[in-house]
Amino acid sequence: MVQLAASGPSPLWYATRAGGTVALVLLTATVALGIATGGQYVPRRMARFELGTLHRNLSLLTLAFLALHIVTAIADTYVTLSWYDAVLPFGASYRPLWLGLGTVAFDLMLAILATSAIRLRLGRRRWKAVHWLAYASWPLALFHGAGTGSDTRLTLQLVIYVGCLALVIAAIWWRLYRAGPGRVAARLWAAVAAGAVPAVLAGFLTAGPLQPGWANRAAPAGTARTTASAPAHQEEGIE
Repeated sequence: MVQLAASGPSPLWYATRAGGTVALVLLTATVALGIATGGQYVPRRMARFELGTLHRNLSLLTLAFLALHIVTAIADTYVTLSWYDAVLPFGASYRPLWLGLGTVAFDLMLAILATSAIRLRLGRRRWKAVHWLAYASWPLALFHGAGTGSDTRLTLQLVIYVGCLALVIAAIWWRLYRAGPGRVAARLWAAVAAGAVPAVLAGFLTAGPLQPGWANRAAPAGTARTTASAPAHQEEGIE
């Protein structure tokens, strides 16, 4: 059962929220850059190795803030989370589904990091196949933040989510535009995904986190009573 402190959220709780938001923004920039500059297209006045360096540095920054997000969440006593919850999805007692999505995204990023360390031994084709997992980790991280995040109903947080979504969608359409004719099936799937993710996210936000009482509905039955019995400022911190 989730254990809630008697007082309001600690500084660690706020650090967790800030770290998660920054990590999402950096992951969005990493994914959008990878999509927009993939293939044979290279922007003028920029060498491919410069793009590769920028992409790699953004990835490292993402992992750094993600580590901050995870460490502070576990160290904080406002909710009880273990190190296992950071790597084993859907096992946490606090909002297991939404935390689980974040855990899966983190595991995918760890797989990318591990395979990048042995990239030469794996071969470019195998490494690139694993590298595509970064694109899968992004929507999982987005829904993790929207479902678990304490600030989802805040205007600024919604603007961040919309901005992240718009950047990735723009990168997808730019890539499709630069790709030219051919690969009809791949282009069709990319176009469908570019339209489906915003629709699904908008529907989820409207029916879920933006509605009153989301804190109780997002938690398992055994934790809803504890959340509901917390003071109002605590519940606001959890939502």
